[in-house]
Amino acid sequence: MATKQEVKEYLAYWFQLGKKVVVGNGKATFLPTPVLKGDRYSQEFEECWQTILSQTTGDCYLEGTCETIRELLTPAWEVSACGRCEMPVPMRSVGMPALLCPCNDLPDWPNTELPAPRSPISNQEQLMLIRQRLQNHISTTNK
Repeated sequence: MATKQEVKEYLAYWFQLGKKVVVGNGKATFLPTPVLKGDRYSQEFEECWQTILSQTTGDCYLEGTCETIRELLTPAWEVSACGRCEMPVPMRSVGMPALLCPCNDLPDWPNTELPAPRSPISNQEQLMLIRQRLQNHISTTNK
């Protein structure tokens, strides 16, 4: 079963590539920008996420897919890496997989020359990990 956090991350990754969430059979679309704000998701993204989860919004789906966000939050779905582009994609827990990855209509994706979409990261935490690795390396080379 895909957790809310996995579905949220799935949308955040695809928003970073310009994919929109379609609401009401194309009556409206959402594409929050920016998606990330330092070590967390942006306020625009969080507001969009709450709108998507709202019962009054109706069916929403990622552009280029058929599965609604509400469906993805049921036990029938998981979020896994695409075999072609490594981006998160929905997969049925049992039965046939989704027909297409959202990357199927992005002509220049995957593009390994561009930074890949990502989740928010804490610069402080990353710097602490680098510092710890350096200290471990120095301590092992001095022995």
